[in-house]
Amino acid sequence: MKILRRLTNQPAAFLAILALSLWMTSLLPAVQAAPLPSAQSNATDKLTVRVTGARNAKGKIIVYLFRDPQGFPTDTSKIIRQQSVNIDPNTMTALVVFKDLPPGMFAVTVLHDENDNGKMDTNFLGIPTEGYGASKDPNKMRAPTFDEARFLLNAAEQTVNVKLRYVL
Repeated sequence: MKILRRLTNQPAAFLAILALSLWMTSLLPAVQAAPLPSAQSNATDKLTVRVTGARNAKGKIIVYLFRDPQGFPTDTSKIIRQQSVNIDPNTMTALVVFKDLPPGMFAVTVLHDENDNGKMDTNFLGIPTEGYGASKDPNKMRAPTFDEARFLLNAAEQTVNVKLRYVL
């Protein structure tokens, strides 16, 4: 309380506290209006990952689903789910559906495994020779972080779009 009294005696500090209080109060209607997850949604959410931008229909699209930053984006021993699908040769796209997911934060990485060997191939410099992508399409010249790719799964059915990128 002494600190608060001392701060409120300073006009600039008082205005900062007042502005912060008003801003926090303005968030209350949004928080109160947000729907609470129903008991039914604990393990029934469906996530569709739509992959676009394949340069050919060779091999498979592999989608890795992560729940937390540990191991993201390359350590496949830390994924919670993985699925491989063929590429539609007419549209050069692929769809992967994960069912029975709990609501929460997730991130997706995608590999276009053109030679179907189950791993990302690189050249002698370590540059990927196959297509890759991540949720929220972080366009970086490095591997994305979990925070850059994470999204909130909070609906019974949700779709995430991932655009493949090719360096070579």
